[in-house]
Amino acid sequence: MLQPYDKNNSHLRDFDECVALMRGGSKTFFAASKLLPKRVRQASIALYAFCRVADDLVDNAQNPSSSLEELELRLDKIYEQTPMDFIEDHALSHVVHQFKLPRALLDALMEGFAWDAQSHVYETLEDVHQYGARVAGSVGAMMSWIMGARNSSTLARACELGVAMQLTNIARDVGEDARNGRLYLPRQWLIAEGIDPEQWLKAPTLNPGIQNVVRKLLEEADRLYSQSSVGVADLASDCRAAIFAARLIYAEIGQYLKAIRFDSVNHRSVVPFSRKIWLLLQAKIQAPWIVTPKHHPSQLEAIVYLVKACERHCVQYGLKPEGFPNRGFPQRVEWILELIERRLNEEHQFSQSFNAQVKKSMDEFSQMGKRTDSA
Repeated sequence: MLQPYDKNNSHLRDFDECVALMRGGSKTFFAASKLLPKRVRQASIALYAFCRVADDLVDNAQNPSSSLEELELRLDKIYEQTPMDFIEDHALSHVVHQFKLPRALLDALMEGFAWDAQSHVYETLEDVHQYGARVAGSVGAMMSWIMGARNSSTLARACELGVAMQLTNIARDVGEDARNGRLYLPRQWLIAEGIDPEQWLKAPTLNPGIQNVVRKLLEEADRLYSQSSVGVADLASDCRAAIFAARLIYAEIGQYLKAIRFDSVNHRSVVPFSRKIWLLLQAKIQAPWIVTPKHHPSQLEAIVYLVKACERHCVQYGLKPEGFPNRGFPQRVEWILELIERRLNEEHQFSQSFNAQVKKSMDEFSQMGKRTDSA
């Protein structure tokens, strides 16, 4: 059971330090997180910080098994509300208590890290789905959870979005992974293209077979992007744009890969900053128009166990499928005031932009009149 949390403001310092800690991390994550309301942005950065540090700890360890044991102990302490003396642990401990975050989701992430440490073999697309569910679908579910969307269909879509993003990562990093002795492409697909996976790993080079496999993996990612997008409609209105922005930016990586003929052996596709800004604006405009479908698609098989774990957690703690996550009345009032402030700021920014555009047009018109008079 979760223990009472000391209600002081020390966690705010931890959140701020997590931001500083992760400033050099995922540019896509931080770009999209700018669109999140403060109550969710702090929690999501704390979650991301712990996940990123944990991943690096296992990846860079001489003894990955020992690092995994250390992470398990740290999680135990976090859930006991007696975190070890790490910034990210203190911040995550607060998130776990406030949102009653299911331990099963973090355990799934740790299992994915263990698969990396053990050089797990992925024979089929379904095997890759299983890996994606652990290292990314679990994070999608945690993000949905802290946003207050805990119904099964929304959690399923969040998990599928995470898996789609992981497939994009795999397609983008084929060469880099191979040079590190890792292969996440379905081996059956490679064999069907006449490629011996073990031999190719020894000397990773681009060939038409690899290009076809990368293309097929991106097609599967696009299918999951499309299927998961409807889940955005079930999120709180002030959270939709951020999640949809992350979806658009990650899917765009596939477009850049397509432009270089799926060569992720010799190149690593990156979405330019200017394009990210455009996609952020696009997400802001499009997200409010996404609607919940009448009939939800079947859940991806690999993520079903994550959704069921969340369902059991809701029953155990008497949580409602959706709504304010573990907030008292003062926090609800703060949330409403924050929402009003965001809306007023948006209106003010629009007014400033509109007035500047009017002034620019009037100046241009005035200059045009002066040129006409002088003529």
